[in-house]
Amino acid sequence: MLNRKLQLNFLLLLLGGSTIIAFFIFKPFLAPLVLAAVFAVVLQPLYHRLARNLGNRESIAALLTVVICAVGILIPLSILGTQIFFESKSLYESLSSGAGENLAISLIKNIGENLSGVVPGATTLADNFSVDFDIYLKQGLSWLIGHLGSAVSEISTVLLELFIFFIALYYLLRDGARFKQALVVLSPLEDADDEMVFGRLEQAVSSVVKGNLTIALIQGVIASIGFTIFGVPNSILWGTVAAIAALIPGIGTALVLIPTIIYLFIVGNSFGALGLLVWGMLAVGLIDNLLGPKLVGSGMKLHPLFVLLSVLGGLAFFGPIGIFLGPLSLSLLFAFITIYTYLMSLSEGTKLAE
Repeated sequence: MLNRKLQLNFLLLLLGGSTIIAFFIFKPFLAPLVLAAVFAVVLQPLYHRLARNLGNRESIAALLTVVICAVGILIPLSILGTQIFFESKSLYESLSSGAGENLAISLIKNIGENLSGVVPGATTLADNFSVDFDIYLKQGLSWLIGHLGSAVSEISTVLLELFIFFIALYYLLRDGARFKQALVVLSPLEDADDEMVFGRLEQAVSSVVKGNLTIALIQGVIASIGFTIFGVPNSILWGTVAAIAALIPGIGTALVLIPTIIYLFIVGNSFGALGLLVWGMLAVGLIDNLLGPKLVGSGMKLHPLFVLLSVLGGLAFFGPIGIFLGPLSLSLLFAFITIYTYLMSLSEGTKLAE
């Protein structure tokens, strides 16, 4: 009879090899699978409400939830992405023609001249900054156009990923509880510790996706509306930039609103500048105070600095999907630290009892 230890080691070797093969099989679909898992957590309340109203028909409830997700979220995002692409292209062409470049440089120089009486050397600093400003702006717009353009051109890949996303979302909504229970059974941790990990991840999704990212999205939409009302060109593009800036703690959308207000003053649109200033303070500035507590709730809250760094680091490391993977990875780290601290405290308590 073979040695039991040898059998277990051989089985672990097979298990490790199978895991590696499975990883490479699922790797091309990592982005849609992660997105499906995130959306499954976010849409759980809607799914359960539909299931109750439909007499616990889980399959129909999951299908309706997927349809609502497609109509209410993905279609607007597709339209937004297309609009951002065309506005970025228009702005790039304006800068390339020379008119936009001259306007941007003149704006920077005018700001330097206006600040020269308050800040010594402001004029020189503005002149030096304006030299390479158009180059950096063109490079940024070229990167944005290139990435959006590649996404539009690879329609077959996008359609396949959308198909995988919808299928995975459907099954995660319908069978998510059973998948979770299977993982709890397979995990060597105590069931309570496994539940803690899942609970922290669900809290992370709620606080990051439903909280910080949703607030940033709402602020970007409101900023875009304000830009449109008060005559700011390429309002959708700059509203998107404002949504990204909203993730920056303390400053947020002010990084986009203040330069835009200054731009309106310089071009002679004083009414628009004052209107946008009031709009920014009332419509955008109060979002955190009014919606923040309701959206984030009492769940685990990442510090705004950690949210910013995890989003930017996730984007740099994982690509576009990093906007979700970054914060979730950091939240998972904190969950493991919490469990480790808890187990260590139990271990110390046991030693003291002995």
